[in-house]
Amino acid sequence: MTDNKFVYEFSEGDASMRNLLGGKGANLAEMTGLGMPVPEGFCITTEACTQYYVDGETINDSIKAEILEYIAKLEATTGKKFGDPGNPLLVSVRSGSRASMPGMMDTILNLGMNDTVVEAFAAKTNNPRFAYDSYRRFIQMYSDVVMEVGKSYFEELIDEMKESRGVKQDVELTADDLKELATEFKAQYKSKIGADFPSDPVEQLFGAIKAVFRSWDNPRAVYYRRMNDIPSDWGTAVNVQSMVFGNMGDTSGTGVAFSRNPATGDKGLYGEFLMNAQGEDVVAGIRTPETIDQLKDENPDVYAQFVTIVDKLENHYHDMQDMEFTIEEGKLFMLQTRNGKRTAAAAFKIACDLVDEGQITQEQAVRMIDPKQIDALLHPQFNQADLKAAVPIGKGLPASPGAACGKAVFTAEHAAAMGKQGEDVILVRLETTPEDIEGMHHAKGILTARGGMTSHAAVVARGMGTCCVSGLGEISFGPGGKSFTLGGKTFNEGDWISLDGTSGAVYGEKIATVPADVSGYFGRVIEWADAFRTMKVRTNADTPADARQARAFGAEGIGLCRTEHMFFETDRIAAIREMIVSKTVEQREAALAKLLPMQRGDFEGIYEAMEGFPVTIRLLDPPLHEFLPTDEDDIVALAAEMNLDLDELKEIISSLHEFNPMMGHRGCRLDVTYPEIGAMQTRAIIEAAVNVQKAHPEWKVVPEIMIPLVGEVKELAFVKNIVTSTADAIIAESGIALEYLVGTMIEIPRAAITADEIAKEAQFFSFGTNDLTQMTFGFSRDDAGKFLDAYYATKIYESDPFARLDTVGVGKLMKTAVELGKSTRPDIKLGICGEHGGDPSSIEFCQTLGLNYVSCSPFRVPVARLAAAQAALKAK
Repeated sequence: MTDNKFVYEFSEGDASMRNLLGGKGANLAEMTGLGMPVPEGFCITTEACTQYYVDGETINDSIKAEILEYIAKLEATTGKKFGDPGNPLLVSVRSGSRASMPGMMDTILNLGMNDTVVEAFAAKTNNPRFAYDSYRRFIQMYSDVVMEVGKSYFEELIDEMKESRGVKQDVELTADDLKELATEFKAQYKSKIGADFPSDPVEQLFGAIKAVFRSWDNPRAVYYRRMNDIPSDWGTAVNVQSMVFGNMGDTSGTGVAFSRNPATGDKGLYGEFLMNAQGEDVVAGIRTPETIDQLKDENPDVYAQFVTIVDKLENHYHDMQDMEFTIEEGKLFMLQTRNGKRTAAAAFKIACDLVDEGQITQEQAVRMIDPKQIDALLHPQFNQADLKAAVPIGKGLPASPGAACGKAVFTAEHAAAMGKQGEDVILVRLETTPEDIEGMHHAKGILTARGGMTSHAAVVARGMGTCCVSGLGEISFGPGGKSFTLGGKTFNEGDWISLDGTSGAVYGEKIATVPADVSGYFGRVIEWADAFRTMKVRTNADTPADARQARAFGAEGIGLCRTEHMFFETDRIAAIREMIVSKTVEQREAALAKLLPMQRGDFEGIYEAMEGFPVTIRLLDPPLHEFLPTDEDDIVALAAEMNLDLDELKEIISSLHEFNPMMGHRGCRLDVTYPEIGAMQTRAIIEAAVNVQKAHPEWKVVPEIMIPLVGEVKELAFVKNIVTSTADAIIAESGIALEYLVGTMIEIPRAAITADEIAKEAQFFSFGTNDLTQMTFGFSRDDAGKFLDAYYATKIYESDPFARLDTVGVGKLMKTAVELGKSTRPDIKLGICGEHGGDPSSIEFCQTLGLNYVSCSPFRVPVARLAAAQAALKAK
């Protein structure tokens, strides 16, 4: 194999060539090598896609020549030729990246058709209806995918034709109807493009290949890549394969099947098929298909052959397989196999079952589960009491389990907009398409009138862990698609509905939800994961309730307790405001004395919940103005409550205003200015620790006091002195030997590059990557949304640096801080407490840095436990 080879026959490849041939191409090559019935074809590599973009979105002459060489080989192998009326070669052109991206990129079927070929094809097959059905499909797909003429224009023509003929299904249209449709389709193409539909198969082929390469960068693919951490420079392969036809009549068909149930994980063949149909009919949900077991009645021999192939593929890949197949006049062909997308619950059951069956090891089981899927297991379920009182208004197919409740919306754009504003929405559609990906991502649930268990909506929803009910044919949409009727009731946009993705039930009301129970399979895999990981997993928790939840999910301590969150409660806000408006130290201390018992009680509850695991408590961080009102009525009320002159209070509020609060009077700067704040908080932290340690001598309570926003070692030393002098005096009085640590957050670039100096005073570093990212990039997390989309579109950024750690810039600062900190204090404890602590790719980077722990929100703890195990295994 030479470096400049861009095309491979399936017989030249195998599964190990996934990066080059893409997942689909590599698996087609592997199935070919296993002797399975795979239609002949070849794969244009991912490197050719990359070269296409390097060459300014053109296919260079060298690659063109290589593709034509392989077309000639395919013609020789099949005995068919492009454009030959006597024996025409027809091909499919499909995408296939190395990472599975179902529905995100484009496919063209029946390529090679033209007016001459279709006539010859009709005569050769003695099946004019099949020939013209294939031709009209090709015109529609080519127009949509290659020339970007919207498919809706063609759907309208089909609907008009069916209405005029008095039929409901596409399959009821006659050969003459389909011939007429093909003519109308070409006229529609010419009216939109201004040129005739191309008749040269070679022109068609290169148009299709370019379209597949282009689809790598279509908006839905870009969004999917960003959502799933898939780099843009991977590119997609293109698979060119001789056509086999499922629409040749009642002995032909097409289907999608799984070797295990992708929703539950139960072992056994699961899937759907349609007779007299092509592949897109099943996944697009245009017709509601039959279940795979009914194929046994349609064609027992094909069914038996298919079952044998399914067993062979699962035993070969040692994982649940997702397969596409076509039956052409009673003969079975395999078009695809891949490791199937599955729900979180199914993923854990399948992993455990494969271990129990001796197919894989525990280590392989831990490696095979996507940590992000765990979120779906932890999503709420319906409150059972409320559910019993509710009456379903309809029942569809249980496409993706879980419970969802939200306001009905009818467009993906609206779902995305409302979801971004924090509203719970249910996306209700006739059927979903890949263009709906962003709206589906922001919806709590998805409801479709069409489609089966393997429709686009079902597959994508399962992959995202989103509740989905599909194929609810009783839904009737109102004018403009802005309302629907079900169960005798009409629902408009904004009306509440609830979905049960486990049963398929739909409710016309708002039903309360409760946290989900975690299954035994989950517990087994996480237990295996814990044995492999080397980093601890802590949680970010500000209340005893959060701490208890995190412990239930396996947290091994608290990496960040934000004390300011405790001050916003109604019984405390008055005291903190009193402290802020105080004019003297004595007044401030009097106000802080009111807060002391409240803070001490909070810390006692958190220590109790953590049962002796370490607790890192950050001293007050936000600027003081955040605790004061901004609304005029609230300011008037506060002045009366504080017995202050209104103008005087307004002057205080005005004096606290900052032009850039993120970089203003906050963090350790508050304690430098008002040492009494740090002293009060230290007293609360240490007194609570003493009380809990005395109550639980079996535990070892070791508070970790974290000083935020340090950029200069002298300010750290100043605040540390306040902490240690206060803490040491309390411990001396307590009569017990309580240990505590004092450390800092590394969240200012200067702290990272002077970490050797900082480590002289700090016993631990915790990377506050939220602020570190803001200060490194120079933009605010709250404002970045205004321009990040433009950065994604221009490929300046591929992902949100606040969601996925920037390992190049921020990561370099972290690496520098780790190395410098260890040079001064070899035993320094190192952790991360920003939101990145729950992101699997960021956790992998933390593993390479040698951090002791990651810390994340309570519901991300199981995600982090699995991701940390995978990171440790990858580093082996």
